[in-house]
Amino acid sequence: MYQLCPETDHDTPEVEALLDLCFAPGRTALSSYRLREGVPHVSDLCLVLRDGTGVLLGAIRYWPVRIGDDAVLLLGPVAVHPTTQGEGLGALLMRESLARARELGWQRVMLVGDLPYYSRFGFEKLEGVEMPPPTNPDRVLGLELVAGAWTGVTGHVTRQLADHPAAVDADRLPRGESRAETEARASEKLSAQS
Repeated sequence: MYQLCPETDHDTPEVEALLDLCFAPGRTALSSYRLREGVPHVSDLCLVLRDGTGVLLGAIRYWPVRIGDDAVLLLGPVAVHPTTQGEGLGALLMRESLARARELGWQRVMLVGDLPYYSRFGFEKLEGVEMPPPTNPDRVLGLELVAGAWTGVTGHVTRQLADHPAAVDADRLPRGESRAETEARASEKLSAQS
């Protein structure tokens, strides 16, 4: 029996230890980590998976990034304890978090990873999307949560700045709302706060 729930501040030290165990010691030097610096993760989508006794078995995290004016979810890292790898727990974390992202109105997700593994979740190689170096462009993958969400989205992936006009509601475009409507709503929200 497993328990899947949002990551809390209490979970963070355990999750960081799991990431250290699963990935190389220099993981924080990767380009994707530079996009995360100083940016809060998307807490509704960061999940932890525990067994029936409370032992942490896996975790998945998401961060908001931008490609030009377009909001994008950056998936990762996703980690499963080495003693339980191969049991489908990573796939469980992926499917559940992607379903939640879709329900929350996110349109597109990207990650840096191996296409043979992530293609089973619908990820494809992105053309014209550039991660900060050094990133192998063949490992830059994307998934549409809304049909056509990656159409015309190209350029450099950049950090999400909190003061960007579209940085509202975890930086997603609500279903059926245009970018102009989102930016107008964000501007109104910023004006009301000042």
